[in-house]
Amino acid sequence: MNLTTTTMKYFEPQYIEFFKDLEQNNNKEWFHNNKETYETYVKAPFEKFISDLIDEMNKCGEGLEINPKDCISRINRDIRFSKDKTPYNPHLTAFLSKEGRKNKTLPGFFIRITAKNIGMMVGAFSPDKDLLQKIRKKLMETNGQFEALIYEQKFVETFGEIKGEIQKRVPPELKVAMEKNFHISLKQFYFMTEIDPSHITSDKLMETVLGYYKTGKPVNDYLIKAIA
Repeated sequence: MNLTTTTMKYFEPQYIEFFKDLEQNNNKEWFHNNKETYETYVKAPFEKFISDLIDEMNKCGEGLEINPKDCISRINRDIRFSKDKTPYNPHLTAFLSKEGRKNKTLPGFFIRITAKNIGMMVGAFSPDKDLLQKIRKKLMETNGQFEALIYEQKFVETFGEIKGEIQKRVPPELKVAMEKNFHISLKQFYFMTEIDPSHITSDKLMETVLGYYKTGKPVNDYLIKAIA
């Protein structure tokens, strides 16, 4: 029987076992000895999954002109300025947006698959100063439209409440607006959720992830229009 993209098994149990073992053996020697497992059961299927996810998101009108390598972060950790010197991340992640992982200031869809869960994020995690000003301007101009999206029942049940750091020093020109709308005081506009690892090896993984993406899409669309 031919499987559609949304009913296809991407990952075997070895994906989960690899990261469970990596957490106990996070060193270059162990990784080198298990690199074939990584390439076969972790890296290759994750790239296939992200490739198909890009295709599915484009069917929803995203217009992404990127490939998996543009989205997927390396398993190697950047330890230059970290007290934690373990060399590898205990997961794989991908950031899907117009420019992928190279520009995380843009709104997008983030996914992280670990041995313990699948994490997903929508929104703008780190907008730069110019994009932040545009988002705040949009919030003031649309007067409650953003709030209607993020307080919609299904969205709240899926992603919970907004995350983001609050700006402590309020620009004088925004004081009145911030008093009327708390969200204008935020420096980030993102939402996170996690689901059970049993989904990782399910043949309905894509269908499940797409459900979360579609629920978060109106919020992403709002933010993308704000920075256009």
